[in-house]
Order: sequence, then structure tokens, then C-alpha cells
Amino acid sequence: MTLYNETAPILENREAGCNIWLMTVKAPQIAATAQPGQFVHVRIPGMADHILRRPLGIYARNLEEGTVDMMYQVLGFGTDHMTSLAAGDTVELIGAVGRGWDIPEGAKRALVVAGGVGSAPLYPLIEELVERGVEVHAVLGASTVDALVARERYAAALGCEPACSTDDGTYGHAGFCTPLVEAALTEAAESGQYFDYVACCGPEPLMRLVASMAEEAGVFCEVSLERRMACGVGACLSCVVDTVDGKKRACVDGPVFPSTSVVW
Repeated sequence: MTLYNETAPILENREAGCNIWLMTVKAPQIAATAQPGQFVHVRIPGMADHILRRPLGIYARNLEEGTVDMMYQVLGFGTDHMTSLAAGDTVELIGAVGRGWDIPEGAKRALVVAGGVGSAPLYPLIEELVERGVEVHAVLGASTVDALVARERYAAALGCEPACSTDDGTYGHAGFCTPLVEAALTEAAESGQYFDYVACCGPEPLMRLVASMAEEAGVFCEVSLERRMACGVGACLSCVVDTVDGKKRACVDGPVFPSTSVVW
């Protein structure tokens, strides 16, 4: 894995809805080499008292423009400070880091499940699946309609509206997205058109449930795990994940893991 350290000018940094922001930066080396599911480790200017970088999943990239899009939710001091950055400011990126999605050879049908900002690392996977000719079904869950910030981009890539749910019932299914996942797996089994692959990213309880559903249905499933990271390149062991093969590092052994390897 070749890592690049780029000083990346910010081209845009805007709120997309419900405290979720989108940042676009110029990072041609990372844009050219990033694989679906990888992330960038971001050093944020103006945070001298907070020296640790922030790991942000790569939401999209434009090879012609040499740009990388990142999605982040404002949850604490660091992400709140990020909202003050504007076009013309710069951030320092290390990337692209980590083990990304591993689409099974010969896969024909895939189910992609995203919860909240977990929709970001899954979008490049959807593009890759569509490019390979895989039939993709997507489920998006969020707290409210304004938090479904990836819905239009998913629809454009898929050529149809993804199945959506909101906790407050303001769009799509009212409640959690797991009933939509269960319905998709059941319909696939009843029709004989089984899924070959399930990919999920979102809150850990969602990923645990989806992993259980996929295992019961006999479908290979991968999840993208979020952990606090210090170095982000595998040296410090601050982001370990318990697996059936022992402790693994989320930054370089992941963040994507086969769901059956994770000790939930």
C-alpha cells in the first residue's frame, strides 16, 4: 500500500443537512490511487492543542479534477472546528489508508446497507459494483429526511431510488432500516435470486444486526468499522478490533472486515 502525504487546498466545505458536512479537497495523488472503502487521515489546521488527525472515509473522487470528497458529522471539538474551514484553506492528508471492500469474484447481486454517515464509504463501492455489472440494491437509514444526504447521489449511481428509512418517519419507512434489509433478503430467497454479497457501514449495532441477517441467509458480508485512531498507519495499536484471528488494526487490517471474523 503506497501512502501519499498531500497538502490539499479546500475547494468547498458546506453543510449538507442535519449537522452533516461535505468537504471537497484537491488531492490528485490520493484521488488517483484510492480504492473503495479506504480513508484519509486528516490533520486539521488551527488545532495546535489537538494533535491527532481525524480519519475520514473517502466519499467520492474525481480523477480528472484530482479531487476527493469527504463527509463528516459534527460531534465534538474537532469536527466543529472543521466547519470553520473555507475554500482556500488547506488540510494535510495521509492516504489512501486501509483495506477496502473485497467484492466476491463472480458476484451478480449485492445488497448495500448504510446507516447515517456510513453512506459515505459505501458510495465508491456502489460505483465499482455498477461498473462491474453487478445488480445493486441499496438501503439507506438516517435519523430524519435531512440526514439522508447521500440519497440523490445513490439514486444517480443506481439509476433508481434506494430503499430509505428514517427514525422519525419523515421519509420512506418509519423506523430503523433493518426491516428493509430483512425484507430484501427474504424476497431474494423466495424468488431464488440470491444475493452474493452484503456490505454494511453505520452504527455498530446496525452492522451487528445486518451481519447476523447475512450469516443466517448464507451471504458473504463485509462491514466497515470505526475506531479512534492515533497514527492511522498501523504503528500505535490504538485502533484494535477483536477478531476470531486475534486483535487486528482497524487502520491497516481494516477498516473493512468480513463480518464473520469480527468478535461482536
